[in-house]
Amino acid sequence: MNVAICPGTFDPVTNGHLDVIRRIAKHFTKTIVAVAANPTKCPLFDVEERIAMLKQSIGDTGKIEVIAFDSLLIDIAHQHGSCCIVKGLRAMSDFEFEFQMAQFNRQMDENIETFFVMASPEFTYLSSSGLKEVASYGGSIKGLVPDAVEERLLAKLGKHKTTGTPEKE
Repeated sequence: MNVAICPGTFDPVTNGHLDVIRRIAKHFTKTIVAVAANPTKCPLFDVEERIAMLKQSIGDTGKIEVIAFDSLLIDIAHQHGSCCIVKGLRAMSDFEFEFQMAQFNRQMDENIETFFVMASPEFTYLSSSGLKEVASYGGSIKGLVPDAVEERLLAKLGKHKTTGTPEKE
C-alpha cells in the first residue's frame, strides 16, 4: 500500500488545501491528512475543530484519513507506513522553508521522500493567516473556504456570514 502524509496546521482549511489534498489522493492508495497541534502558531481553532472542518470538507472518500499529531512528522510517517510526505507550495517563499524541513526528514529517514505539489493558480495567494485577517476586518472570504468553514470562522470571529459585520448583542 502506498500511503502519503499531507501535514499542515489547517487553521482553518482552505479551498487551496483541499485542492492539494484531492490531487494527492488520486495518486496514492491512502492519503493521511495530519493536523499539527502547532501551539507556537497560536491557532484560532483547536485541533479537534480543525479535524472536524477537514472531515466535513473532504467527506467520506475512504482514501483520505484525518489525524492529529504533536510529534515529529517522520514518526507519524513510520507509524502509518507512509512512503512519502507531500507538501503543497504556493510560492518560492514556501519552498525555502519546506526544502529545509524535507532535508531534516531525509536526514532522519532517507527512505521517506518529500514530494512538492504546486498550488493551482487560483490558490497561489491563499493562506489561512491571510484569510483570517480578511475575515476579521469584514472582508468577503466567499469561495476561499467551504461554506461550513466560512460559517465557523465568522462565528469564531463574531461576524455575520451575510454582511461580515460584527454581531449585535
